Amino acid sequence: MAPTLVAADGGANVALGAGRVPDCVIGDLDSLSPEARALLPAGRLHLIADQATTDFEKCLMRIAAPLILAIGFTGARIDHELAVWNVLARLGAHRCIVIGQEDVVLLAPERLRLDLAPGTRVSLFPMSPVRAESTGLRWPVDGLAFAPDGVLGTSNEATGPVELRVLEGRLLLILPRACLRELLQRL
Repeated sequence: MAPTLVAADGGANVALGAGRVPDCVIGDLDSLSPEARALLPAGRLHLIADQATTDFEKCLMRIAAPLILAIGFTGARIDHELAVWNVLARLGAHRCIVIGQEDVVLLAPERLRLDLAPGTRVSLFPMSPVRAESTGLRWPVDGLAFAPDGVLGTSNEATGPVELRVLEGRLLLILPRACLRELLQRL
């Protein structure tokens, strides 16, 4: 699905183990094994010694692409996964889809229309105070005051095609992984 493989630090270990040589490796390189380092062609390592940012953030800040598919950033350590959601919201990274075992997550753009089958789970998680509008959701979000420590939009569902409009704030859109191709067509 993606022509270029960028590994975030130790992600190169996993890529090489799967038989894929990353086009580049970005990070502080503290998780890159000596064996993986030896297998990487010269010029593919991009050391960013900054300890104030995660390797995921280092990658997002340096990749110039119309869309980034991020794999391997969910399901292991909760602190690292929370940092991913923080980075998406803080950087306004509308061009990144995080792919998990069961779900795909992205920072919702200002307007998005998706052709979803009735019953498809659509979860919305605010990363700041959020106002939004929707059509095609079983429980419309119009007029709700979403907040990370308040109203959430988990386990809503599509009644058919969905249109989401984010009027204010940063909102994560969480869909089943089966919706990835639809997202790719619409973004």
